[in-house]
Amino acid sequence: MQFAHLADTHMGYRQYGLTERENDFFEVFDQAIEEIIQERPDFVIHSGDLFEYSRPPTRALLTAQKGILKLKEANIPIYAIAGNHDVVMRKNALPPQILYKDFGLKLISPNQPFYTVGDVFIGGAPYASKYHAKQLVERLQSIEKSSQDYGKRILVLHQGIDRYIPYEYEIKIGDVPQNFNYCAFGHIHERVVDDFGEGKLAYPGSTEIWRSNEVEGYRKNGKGFYLVDISGNMPEIENIDLKLPREFIKETIRYSELQDELNRIKEYTNGLQRKPMLMVTVEGGNFNRSEVYETLNQSLSETCLAVRSNYRPTAIKEDENPFEKGKEALDIKKMIEHNLKDFNSEKVTELGTGLLKELSDGDFKAAETIAHNFYEDLYDH
Repeated sequence: MQFAHLADTHMGYRQYGLTERENDFFEVFDQAIEEIIQERPDFVIHSGDLFEYSRPPTRALLTAQKGILKLKEANIPIYAIAGNHDVVMRKNALPPQILYKDFGLKLISPNQPFYTVGDVFIGGAPYASKYHAKQLVERLQSIEKSSQDYGKRILVLHQGIDRYIPYEYEIKIGDVPQNFNYCAFGHIHERVVDDFGEGKLAYPGSTEIWRSNEVEGYRKNGKGFYLVDISGNMPEIENIDLKLPREFIKETIRYSELQDELNRIKEYTNGLQRKPMLMVTVEGGNFNRSEVYETLNQSLSETCLAVRSNYRPTAIKEDENPFEKGKEALDIKKMIEHNLKDFNSEKVTELGTGLLKELSDGDFKAAETIAHNFYEDLYDH
């Protein structure tokens, strides 16, 4: 018996506010569905964060619906839990996955903690924060008891574990029951496969690059999902890689070689089918960051979808640093204005200082409104 294990598809995520990046996440999800149908597993497990938000945009809902209907037409059921992004933080509230109940999605939830397929037990729980870890552990103990009479047992969770993310975990490795043949986890965006208990514990990772710090992991291990065979004594896991729509390029260049390096990058990116995402660090030398920022964007904006820059000068020019010892050094507003100067945008500066004021006053609703209005204005134009 085989099943596909995927997670963290994050549909509806508009990375860096770019519509093109939102479309990339949809495209990769569509690709995953086509690959799954081609592999023809017995069922699919989605371990949370189907969506980026608990109230997904319309296109995200429709893209998920189209994919789930394709699976249903291929007679491939899908079992899913809510992750931290698509769980609704209100008592008795239902996650958006419930909308697809009539389309064949089987939601694993506190009200329906497990399903069975012949001699296969599929149980689990939605995401729980660290503050609710005790309740989650109690729930897992109950699920473990319910699974004991089944030949094959699969646990589905969306949690960080101390073994893999020691500073941001919700549960410890010792909290995870060991009698399952396969622990189908989500939440960590890197691929992980580990021997655990009576079988394997696995994270398939995200299907797209959700943060720039995932680029190195993608280059090493790819992005996609797992095809898992539980017919034998131990699960056999195969990586199914997906082709991402555009490249993520990371470059570190010396300021002394800036123009030559920009010409090299421009020549490469100009030959790509789609504009890539570029993350560039300029280091060495005594340079003005605003001037370098302007040079980067003038040189690369036509061939790159976005240029994300970082700077490590040998020294900061005196006229760049307005802070002197004394009261001004503690003026957080002026520090924000100084650090946002590279954007060369009055609106970005107003966004930063406005958020500072409202968040300092504890008015989170006003801060949310400021951010919403900024992006509405930016992408309407």
